[in-house]
Amino acid sequence: MLKTTAKYHLGQVLRHRKHTFRGVVFDVDAKFSNTQEWYDAIPEESRPAKNQPFYHLLAENDESYYVAYVSEQNLLPDGASGPVGHPDLPDLFGDFEDGSYPLHFQMN
Repeated sequence: MLKTTAKYHLGQVLRHRKHTFRGVVFDVDAKFSNTQEWYDAIPEESRPAKNQPFYHLLAENDESYYVAYVSEQNLLPDGASGPVGHPDLPDLFGDFEDGSYPLHFQMN
């Protein structure tokens, strides 16, 4: 049985360690759950381990908004930098407060 504890939580604002984007966590996978093709597209020297949490983020950079899938090892907290402007945030979360966004609904 896989037993993994995620370091970050839903609604938390994070930034990527190497790339210039930040985002809000809206889902977490206990381990890598994307396609092998997606994983193989990452340069071998940069590929993260698959046996760690991976986060789905409503992400933004200076040019666009998108959804990112990022390993825990490549993320850092970034709530002190203020809110994220992703247009889909209001569909899932309330207003930015104390470095994160509260969920609009109760999770199972």
